[in-house]
Amino acid sequence: MAVDATQPYDDQNVFAKILRGEIPNKTVYQDEFALAFHDINPQAPTHVLVIPKGAYVCWDDFSAKASDAEIAGFVRAVGTVARDMGLVALGYRLLANAGTDSHQEVPHLHVHLFAGKPLGPMLVR
Repeated sequence: MAVDATQPYDDQNVFAKILRGEIPNKTVYQDEFALAFHDINPQAPTHVLVIPKGAYVCWDDFSAKASDAEIAGFVRAVGTVARDMGLVALGYRLLANAGTDSHQEVPHLHVHLFAGKPLGPMLVR
């Protein structure tokens, strides 16, 4: 089910439960602003999700409501994960879906980090 990006935050979503420790994950990075972990259904050899620790539905919600420290911390966390995992040299793709047309499935902002093979075109034409 796709997410309506204008909906209020649902604290029962799977990422909220992961942040509370109710659902296990394979953490690759964590700091005060973000958590990064392996996707349970990887779409590339490396497929990591990076989520802010705050309650934000999507990128629009985050960019409008998060503090400057949260925004900077989250963006830095994404870069740190890519560097720490050795993905910079060969390249990687970042993807953040927002709302129904993008097929966002979890109503918590998250960035997909894909790497480990040539990824092809960004969108099918």
